[in-house]
Amino acid sequence: MKRKTEVSELIFRIVAYFILIIFALMCVYPLIYALSAAFSSSDAVNGGKVILWPVGIQGKAFLYVLKDNVFWINYSNTLFVTFFGTVWALGYSILGAYALSKKRLLGRHGFNFFLVFTMWFSAGIIPQYQNYMQTAQIFGSIGITDLKWTVVIAMGMNATNIILLRNSFEGVPSEIEEAARIDGATELQILTKVYIPMSKATIATVALFFGISRWNGYFWAYKVIPGEQRYSWPVQVYIRDFLNEYTTIANGGNVETMDSWNYPFATTSVLYSMVVCAVIPILAIYPFIQKYFAKGVNMGGVKE
Repeated sequence: MKRKTEVSELIFRIVAYFILIIFALMCVYPLIYALSAAFSSSDAVNGGKVILWPVGIQGKAFLYVLKDNVFWINYSNTLFVTFFGTVWALGYSILGAYALSKKRLLGRHGFNFFLVFTMWFSAGIIPQYQNYMQTAQIFGSIGITDLKWTVVIAMGMNATNIILLRNSFEGVPSEIEEAARIDGATELQILTKVYIPMSKATIATVALFFGISRWNGYFWAYKVIPGEQRYSWPVQVYIRDFLNEYTTIANGGNVETMDSWNYPFATTSVLYSMVVCAVIPILAIYPFIQKYFAKGVNMGGVKE
């Protein structure tokens, strides 16, 4: 028999759906505005006429970005940092989480405490910066002068993701591991043949976290990679540098168009065109990983 919905429950659902719809619109609107501003005319953008839909449609700003070779070089750098940074961080996070999930690990509670301790207290920006620069010097001493590797190697630790993986590994039945050991499986085989396949939802979720953080990473790449190596910048640093240049021009009084660069469209349209290009890979990949997201967080975040 179907239960009759009470008035209070109905009111709660209406309010909840209303809040969720408003929140969703707040999340989607910046992307819609970026697309509209990218395809709007200079007068419409600078005059504040763009609200939802493009006004005075033009595509020259996107053409400018498509023809900007430096932008695409930096774009490829972001792909490089995201791929290798995710693989590196996910690889040792899996190894660390697997070790911490074993009760037979000597000093396990101490290691877990120090891992959680880093979530409560941070060393601060200056020690982190010194650490990254020391890492860059070590790379330079062995002949690695491309500082993209500093961004990949030195910025991989994330205690939250290791804890998610550890909790997921602890949820794997011990009987399965014992059966694998009886069959002669080594420690590495148990990890790759038992734990990783049974925790693929959490691993996919953590990979998404690492990938997004690498793709959106700006601050440390901006601090570590100097302007002399601008061809090693991630695309986010390039966009920031473009914005700084635009701000300099704006402070000089030329805020109408890119006339000083001989382009008849708003500089803001170029910035939004770059932003749209920068978010396309995440928008393309996310739907394929979304099905693992809720399951992965629940498996890794809840410990029975």
